[in-house]
Amino acid sequence: MPRWLLILPLFSLFQCDKDETVAAYGAADQVWALQEVDGQVFDASALVRFPQEGRIAGNGPCNSYEGKLSAPYPWFEIEDLIATRAFCAGIEAEGFFFAALMAMTQSEVSGNVLILRNDDGHEMVFKAVD
Repeated sequence: MPRWLLILPLFSLFQCDKDETVAAYGAADQVWALQEVDGQVFDASALVRFPQEGRIAGNGPCNSYEGKLSAPYPWFEIEDLIATRAFCAGIEAEGFFFAALMAMTQSEVSGNVLILRNDDGHEMVFKAVD
């Protein structure tokens, strides 16, 4: 048996640490501002960032949040989402934002646009902040 066949399994071990989330496919190093949900303008401010491998963070209309990304691109899944607990006039919009964000299952990055969607036809469109 050739020696290189014995080494191949070792190479696969090094690939396990590679980021396969949406961040590695064009979403990292950007701040994304929510523009619309299901074709309707989102009037409140909501931001998404991918600060490090396998992580999501940002600001809803009232609170900051963070969580874990656990699915390889183009799939999208957030686990362990936590947020601060401040109250503001935008708390209803924030509840809507978090519910929509948690329901997304697919992602697409195209230039300065990030689209999150799910199998039920719901969609969130973000644009990169300059």
